[in-house]
Amino acid sequence: MRRAAFLDRDGVINIDHAYVYKVEDFEWIDNVLEASRTLYEAGLALVVVTNQSGIGRGYYSEKDFSALCLWMEQMFLNAGAPLAGIYHCPHHPQKALAQYKQNCLCRKPAPGMLLRAAAELNLDLTSSVIFGDKASDMEAGLAAGLPERVLLGTNGLIQPQPIAPSTRTFDNLQSAVTAPWFKDFLRDMK
Repeated sequence: MRRAAFLDRDGVINIDHAYVYKVEDFEWIDNVLEASRTLYEAGLALVVVTNQSGIGRGYYSEKDFSALCLWMEQMFLNAGAPLAGIYHCPHHPQKALAQYKQNCLCRKPAPGMLLRAAAELNLDLTSSVIFGDKASDMEAGLAAGLPERVLLGTNGLIQPQPIAPSTRTFDNLQSAVTAPWFKDFLRDMK
């Protein structure tokens, strides 16, 4: 079984401009690809887990989302940080078209995307980490049994938020993977 670094997308990988689905609207967070390479080189499978209610709301299609994902995967690969998978939830419990309007088990804070990725990619959740910019990311990681949950500032900026005492806080992915805790995490989880 492999260890994983689960990455939220909007606000962690790219600037959250709300419902980003076009390459021309995708703006990378500074140093996120370099930080992802650090995670990959440390032996962690990189898995994106992202709520995408814009699909459910009819703002863009699954095909639009898939096209952006293919481009994003290529950018990660070119940076030496290949993605093991991208998992998304198109649902919303209230604000969605009929076929997407539901309380599902995949929309964060539910752990469904992480559990599915673990099953499909043979991941060890008990030695993995999630990086997100919302409490719902941290709650999904906790519910999936991840020992480390790292709250990042949305769009790479420190933003105070109420968090559980066991959650680490950094301004962005780069600052998280260069902090001393990361070396300890890698050593302790072997």
